[in-house]
This record gives sequence, C-alpha cells and structure tokens, in this order.
Amino acid sequence: MQTILTIIALLVVLGVVVFVHELGHFLAARWAGVRVDTFSIGFGPALIKWTDKRGTVWKVACLPLGGYVSIYGQEDMFNRKKYTELDADKKKGHYLSAPAWKQFIIIAAGVTMNFILAWVIYTSLFMFQPRLVGNSQLPVVGQVIQESVAFNAGVKPGDTIVKIDDENINNWGDLILAKELASSHDANVIIARGDNLVTVTLQPAERWGMVADGSKKADPARQNLFRAMYSGARKTYYESKTLLVVLKQIVTGERSSKQLGSFITIAQYSGAAMLAGFFTFLSLIALLSVNLAIINLLPVPVLDGGYLLILIIEGITRRKLQGRGMEIAIMVGWLLILGLFILTMWNDLARVFGWY
Repeated sequence: MQTILTIIALLVVLGVVVFVHELGHFLAARWAGVRVDTFSIGFGPALIKWTDKRGTVWKVACLPLGGYVSIYGQEDMFNRKKYTELDADKKKGHYLSAPAWKQFIIIAAGVTMNFILAWVIYTSLFMFQPRLVGNSQLPVVGQVIQESVAFNAGVKPGDTIVKIDDENINNWGDLILAKELASSHDANVIIARGDNLVTVTLQPAERWGMVADGSKKADPARQNLFRAMYSGARKTYYESKTLLVVLKQIVTGERSSKQLGSFITIAQYSGAAMLAGFFTFLSLIALLSVNLAIINLLPVPVLDGGYLLILIIEGITRRKLQGRGMEIAIMVGWLLILGLFILTMWNDLARVFGWY
C-alpha cells in the first residue's frame, strides 16, 4: 500500500509541475500565433488522446515521468534553409515566422509558469498554513562553538543576528542562506547585543560555529492576501537562490554531488509529503516547481535556458546560429542531460542499497 501511495504521489507531483510548465509554452505559442502540434503528459504511446479545434493533439502517455509540447517548426531553429524552402501556406503558424521577441516569450513562458505556480502555492500557505513556510526559529545565538569562526570573531550566546552583508535576517533560515551566499568572502554581520549594535566579520568556513537558541521561537501568524503575496514572492526567491547556491557549490566541489537525486528521491519525498497532509504536499509541489524552473534555466542547449541564451546571442550579433557547430552543441547538451540522469540514478540506487 505504501509503495502504491508513493507512486501515485510521484505521478501527481510530476504531472502538476510538468503540466504547468508545458502549459506556459502552449499558451505563449497560441498567443504568438504559432501552431502547437502536440501537448503530451508523459512519453511513449498514448493512453488517452484527443484533438482540439485548432489541430493540437492532447495526450496522456504510458510513461508519465515528464511531458512535452511539440511546437510546429521549432526543430528548424538551426536549419533555417528548410524553413526558407517552405511555401507561404506552410510558413503560417511556423515557429520561425514569429519575431525573435515572441520566440523568446514562448521559450521563457514555461519557467515563468513554474515560478507563478510556486508563488501562488506559497501565498496560499502563508494565508492558511504559515507554519509550513515560515521559519519559526528566531536568529538568536544559543551557543558558540569554542575556537570556531564565530567564537574568534567575538559572537556571544544571546546575540541576535540582525543583518549579514546588508541582508535582513528575520529567522534562522535567512541566516543559513546568507552564510551560503558568503561562502567565498568575509561576511559583515550586524548583531544586536542588549541595547547595542555590534559589527563583526565572519570568515568563509564550512561552519561558523553558531547554534540557534531553540527556546527563541515565534509561531508564524496567518497573513492577509497582500502580505501573503509578498511573503510568497520572497519565499519563491529564497528557494530559487538556495538552489542556485547549492548548484554552484556542487560545480566548484564545495558540496558533494552525492546529494543529487533522481525520480526515486522525488518519489520518497512525495510519498512522505502526501502522508503528512494536503498542505505539506502542496509545499513540496511548490518547491519542485521552483527546482524545475531553475534547472530549465541552465544554459544547456537542449534546455530552455540554452535556447534563451541562443536567442540573446543572435539578437546581439545579428547572426543566426546554425550549422555543424550548433548540431555539436545540441549533442553535447543531450550528453550532459544523460550524464546527470545516470549520476542521480546511481546516487539513489547507492542510497537504497547502502553502497554509500
């Protein structure tokens, strides 16, 4: 029963975040006058399919671990000779018939929708279940480890962290993020100590050596709509920034790539979140939606970020990128994606079977 629940939770989570992402591409293409041939949730043979009035085939495929939107002519982006050979009728609704700025919007719409989904969910949670998204641990130091960076800088138990590098610190989660962002430089930290403000400098280190005072907590209160909208946007920004920091640390070797996971990890978290309740499940969907958006924005040719980068380069240079060089770039992009898939699957299998 637990396994069935986990599989259902995984399919729901992936179905929602992928559907919203592809819906962004679909709506933008329709707005731009570009034909959409297929809207598929999943890959492989169709289990269910139908065709709408504009000729788009909608389907749910047998392998529902992802999805795609097939936009008419997008594959000709790097083979414009094929486009120029089309007659006028066949150019109608073609991706390359749209101006570059509309092509940019079509590509960017997917990740934009993922960010909007996360923002809407986080806004709802701040209104109805703030304990799931608001960090209740106040930034009050309970203990300072002997001979640590914080100890040598003069941080003392009872200090309240007010700012780190001009970033306001409202809770311990803010402190952790600010510490990650300061991993390559000295951090200027403003501390409230009694009635005084004290400034200290904390050097980069794996740990600063500060432990939170567990007794200093504030139960987050429900927020009105406008305050929740702001908090939801801030939470979306926070999660995006955190993921970017983690990716940077993995690339630079500051963090182990063993922490990366595949569908197995997502399934485990999805199942646990579903058991924890509806709002917890929603918070996981929001987090994965942000993750999907950030990953898709990476400048890899087969991802949205890669296509956006190409459009930007073409706009600056006034030259169309095509030919053998782009074919190689696309091939390298697919190899990178395949390598990431193999790595994450290996990590998950190693955790499951105790190889790590």
